[in-house]
Amino acid sequence: MKLLEELIAVQGTSGDEAKIRDFIIDYVNKDSANWKVKPELHFGDEFQDALILTFGNPRTAIFAHTDTIGFTVGYNNNLIKVGGPRIIDGTQLVGHDKHGDIETELMVVDHEDDSREVKCVSERVFERGTPLSFKPNYRETEEYVQSPYLDNRLGVWVALEVAKTLENGAIVFSTYEEHGGNSVGFLGRYLQEKYGIRQALISDITWVTDGVKHGQGVAISLRDKGIPRRSYINRILKIASASNIKYQLEVESSGGSDGTMLQSSDLSFDWCFIGAAEDNVHTPDEKVHKEDIQSMIDLYVALMQRL
Repeated sequence: MKLLEELIAVQGTSGDEAKIRDFIIDYVNKDSANWKVKPELHFGDEFQDALILTFGNPRTAIFAHTDTIGFTVGYNNNLIKVGGPRIIDGTQLVGHDKHGDIETELMVVDHEDDSREVKCVSERVFERGTPLSFKPNYRETEEYVQSPYLDNRLGVWVALEVAKTLENGAIVFSTYEEHGGNSVGFLGRYLQEKYGIRQALISDITWVTDGVKHGQGVAISLRDKGIPRRSYINRILKIASASNIKYQLEVESSGGSDGTMLQSSDLSFDWCFIGAAEDNVHTPDEKVHKEDIQSMIDLYVALMQRL
């Protein structure tokens, strides 16, 4: 899983995804000669920092967001959240401004009036607006992978693993998902207008909960904040059951993804969130079971062949 570790090391908080897009483009250009079908790459100004790969005659698109949570440096080294990172005193952060590389720690300052500040520990004042993210710390055991940003670099990695097998399909590497969503609307419209695609699978990472456990297979989400169309979900469940791939069903009342943003658009897209579950969400210690990762890959391969 060397590629996963490399993906995690590339900084890319919401709004700053150009480096991770370029990393993926470089990887695809170097590696895709060995894939079943070499994809066409779609990127440029009209796509902002997003990227689409298309294979053959695509019917279904995998959406995997490339951005991460993190922080923006405000005034006097105050930190402003990008998305929803957990605020943990002493968390190591990295970044780069015009004065050079940054390696710092998050510090929580509680005041007597019960107000709270979240700041960088540093003798110098960092440039305002600098993105900071969790310091890479990839760990792997026989059963688990643990690292910052498994959400959603693991979803990106799974999509790239599935890409090796695709004859027909599309993969969308989207942006801004962790901070309100942005790109899936125009990316979905491009896919519909150019290829007639109306089916989406959301390659993202969900949470370990009372109903979703480590090692029980990939989670197929029946709903979160958004509710996908039941007839589409039923098709997915039929394929999953026939494939004898281990999976578990997720039902949540909140949370969202690129699928929620597709549903909020005016596009007639069916969608379903399918992803492995993690512990320690939005911290530097996100943790996913390897069996769930494998079942995620296997199910995506089956669905892209049969949907």
